[in-house]
Amino acid sequence: MSDHIFPLPDVFTIPVVGERATYPVRRIFCVGRNYVAHAAEMGSEVDREAPWYFTKSVENAVRSGSEVPYPPGTSNYHYEMELAFSIGTPVFRVGVEAAQKAVYAYCCALDMTRRDCQQDGKDRRRPWDLGKDFENASVFAPMTKAHEFGVVGVQRIFLEVDGVLRQEALLSDMVWSCAEVVAHLSEYYHLQPGDVIMTGTPAGVGPLVAGQTITGGINGLEPISLRIVSPA
Repeated sequence: MSDHIFPLPDVFTIPVVGERATYPVRRIFCVGRNYVAHAAEMGSEVDREAPWYFTKSVENAVRSGSEVPYPPGTSNYHYEMELAFSIGTPVFRVGVEAAQKAVYAYCCALDMTRRDCQQDGKDRRRPWDLGKDFENASVFAPMTKAHEFGVVGVQRIFLEVDGVLRQEALLSDMVWSCAEVVAHLSEYYHLQPGDVIMTGTPAGVGPLVAGQTITGGINGLEPISLRIVSPA
C-alpha cells in the first residue's frame, strides 16, 4: 500500500551520449537576455552588471522528438533555441575556474514561451510563470559530456521551423559564459548534480502554429526536434 495520497510522478531524465544511465533532473534555471540581439528584439537591453534568472518546473519538461499540443491560454506561442548544461558536482560560492569544473555535460534545449502571457507579466510587473512555466515548456536533447564537447566558443547555434532557418548565432555571442553563470548562481543556491541551466536564446524568436515542426542544433551536440499538434 502506498504512503502517498496520489502516485508520485516519474523522475524526468535526459539521456547522456555514451552512457546507459540517464541524468535525473531536479531543478531548471534559465538565464534571461543573454544575447544582445535577442534583448533588442524584445525591446530591452542586457544587464551587464550580473546575469539574472527565472526557473521552470521539472514536471513540465519533455525530451527531444516529442509531439506536444499547442498550449492553452495563448495565441502567441514561441520557440527559443538554447544551449543548456548540467551540474556534475556540488558547488556553492565558487569562482569561475571551479565553476567550469562543475559542468557535467551540454545539450540543445528549447525554452517554449507563451509570449503574450509573458508580455502581460512584464506590463503588469508580475511574475512570468504563465508565460514560461507550463506543460511541455522545456525540451531537452541528449547530453554530451563536457570533456567531449570541448570549450564553449564559436559553435553555431540555430533553429529551423519546417526547414526554414529562423535563428542563427554563435555561442560566443552569449553575454555571460557558462562558468560565469555558475559562479554567480552559486552565490544564491547550493548547486547540485541534477541542476540544469538554460543559457538564453539568440535573436529570431517567433510564433508557431499546430502542425509545425521545430528542428535545431549546436555544432558538436545532438540535435533537437519538437512537433506541435492540435490541442486535445
